[in-house]
Amino acid sequence: MTKAERTALIALPIVILLGAGVAWAGSQGSAAVGGLPLLAICVAAAFLVQWLVFIPAYLRQTEKFFDLTGSLTYISVALLAVLLSPVRDGRSLLLLALVLIWATRLGTFLFRRIQVEGKDGRFDDIKPSFIRFLNVWTIQGLWVTFTAAAALVAITSRHREPLGWVAGVGALVWAIGFAIEVVADTQKSRFKANPANKGKFINSGLWARSRHPNYFGEIVLWLGVAIIALPVLQGWQWVALISPLFVTVLLTRVSGVPMLEHRADERWGGQPDYEQYKKETPVLIPRL
Repeated sequence: MTKAERTALIALPIVILLGAGVAWAGSQGSAAVGGLPLLAICVAAAFLVQWLVFIPAYLRQTEKFFDLTGSLTYISVALLAVLLSPVRDGRSLLLLALVLIWATRLGTFLFRRIQVEGKDGRFDDIKPSFIRFLNVWTIQGLWVTFTAAAALVAITSRHREPLGWVAGVGALVWAIGFAIEVVADTQKSRFKANPANKGKFINSGLWARSRHPNYFGEIVLWLGVAIIALPVLQGWQWVALISPLFVTVLLTRVSGVPMLEHRADERWGGQPDYEQYKKETPVLIPRL
């Protein structure tokens, strides 16, 4: 067993325990179905979907459905929460709509991208190892749990409040973040599709104001979801605010910005125009 496999073997139960911890804390005040907290059911479903899809993915040694599965999991657990909840109020339906819109758009975008590119290089060394590949899918279950925590806790909570100005502010913040993410992704896709830009880096549109505007939009939209959920959070349910914090840490410290910055430095580092771009353009928060 390699060092990477030993690390994955240690990480696997930790990831599951973290998901269980969020399920336990968020379930305080959750509606129940069959004697089980509805939030815990949704978290368990998030992990179960990953493990079921992992089986054919490992057998076929493919990662083509990884991102799509993640998006479908968001949709599935949000729908499950609303359909099984004894009360469906305006806040629940608003949160469901926002999660569905975001997940459908992102899942479609990522699936089309991998169909065009043929593969995701992040998985080249991981796929052959059963435990490492399983760990990646399990982490995706935790990613769904943490990211959607605010929405799921609010939807499954027994405590209800009518929609007010706080929800309106949250919806506006979500809309701004979603728009930034969509525009940034569209601009980069068009840039890469132009043969004249082969081997070049994008520094136009929103990418002239931020080196990672799509990630900035992602963080903002999940902050909007958390704001909408705020009025119904009580006690341990405040753990749901891990949602925007997790997205921020993940994208800025783990798998988002650091990885792409490293790849960009390998490709264009030392080139005067790229070094000037890095010097003048913020990493995340767009300059006005």
